[in-house]
Amino acid sequence: MNLFQKLLNTSILLALAVSMTACVSTVLDVDNKANQPIAANLVSDMKKRKMTPADPVLVRIFKDESELEIWKRDRTGRYALLKTFPMCRWSGKLGPKTKEGDRQAPEGFYHVSAGMLNPNSQYYLSFNLGYPNKLESALGYTGDALMVHGACTSAGCYALTDAGVAQIYAIVREAIRGGQSSFQVQAFPFRMTPENMARNRNDPNFDFWKNLKQGYDILEVTGRQPQVSYCGRRYVFDAAFEGGNPRNPLASCPPLLSAEDDVVAARRVSDERKMESILASGTVVSIHAYSDGGMHPSFRKLLKSRGAKALAQTASLNNVPVSRPDAALADPHTPGE
Repeated sequence: MNLFQKLLNTSILLALAVSMTACVSTVLDVDNKANQPIAANLVSDMKKRKMTPADPVLVRIFKDESELEIWKRDRTGRYALLKTFPMCRWSGKLGPKTKEGDRQAPEGFYHVSAGMLNPNSQYYLSFNLGYPNKLESALGYTGDALMVHGACTSAGCYALTDAGVAQIYAIVREAIRGGQSSFQVQAFPFRMTPENMARNRNDPNFDFWKNLKQGYDILEVTGRQPQVSYCGRRYVFDAAFEGGNPRNPLASCPPLLSAEDDVVAARRVSDERKMESILASGTVVSIHAYSDGGMHPSFRKLLKSRGAKALAQTASLNNVPVSRPDAALADPHTPGE
């Protein structure tokens, strides 16, 4: 065999090797799933937004829209939206989780540390939300192991498919490795717009949702992560108290040493006026009555057209069954309509 033929054969072998590697890279890595790198396109997006993989993150979850958002802090010190992930399945209805077995996915403010990341989850990868938090525990709420995980099944958790949770896991893992001791998760019933608040005005959970909106507004208006305290049986945000942070979430709040941010206060007043205007106009759209949880329209479309088995194959490597597929199709609305 001459030198030219040897070089040609070597080139062919190298080309085949690269091709095979490219094919394998499109498949989720099972053996090393917890250490997979952040997707190249997301790293590129971070760079464009003046972020690095090590910068702190924040997670927001919306039930009604069936979406999970990853926010990341940029060079200005503000948090900005990096990516929105469609949610394949959540269970229960709009409203907080209060007891074990109610199938409710939690709503509230949580903090996830490194020890709450689970690389050995039965649903590919997961992290524990930390429900019940200090306020929920004081209120007597029960339940545990409420997760964000892969696949498309839920009994109180948020399921993002194996591919979705793999990306999310890599992003939060690198932020923790970069020095963030824990990341905040904000779980809401819906995007806290005046329209959605008006739509749900008569729900028994409305006062609770107004409380959640106070924390929602801080991030929306300022790009800052709200600081969370508990007193008076509710969340209190960005507050400094006489005598330090309250210890008993059920006791009355101590006197405040700080005032509400003027810009945040203006947003709250503006939204309240818009909500009242919508209610007065009589144009409020009826709310959606969930049979048992929701599913992003993209997954609902696949479930309706191809069936539960096909969706299970798409959502998980080991074909974890879709939880209560009939219930997922029972309220096939488009968020915002």
